[in-house]
Amino acid sequence: MTSQPENLFDNVPSQMPQELFQNLLTVASCRIERIVSFGHCRPVDFWYDQSESEWVLVLQGEAVLQFRDDETSLRLKAGDFVNIPAHRLHRVEWTQPDVATIWLAVFYRDERTE
Repeated sequence: MTSQPENLFDNVPSQMPQELFQNLLTVASCRIERIVSFGHCRPVDFWYDQSESEWVLVLQGEAVLQFRDDETSLRLKAGDFVNIPAHRLHRVEWTQPDVATIWLAVFYRDERTE
């Protein structure tokens, strides 16, 4: 049985009222997700507090991440990636408004730190 390939750049809406989150693969200790943003960001008082670690790569576009424990912001462009340990509070501060920012996020549990 042959699987048909899929493409991360296909089926990207031109406008969206909110970010698009799509699970691509889920297995026991790992989840891979495509995220599409068009100028989307989180309010200044919103912080992700995830029970899983997240390795995230910007495939297209640009974004700015902010971490609660760090006063500087982290600007990401296509090809840039960062690992965010579980429970490190963070938020998306900015994404490009005129180009789709496409992220590939890998969520995982690190048994060494649990």
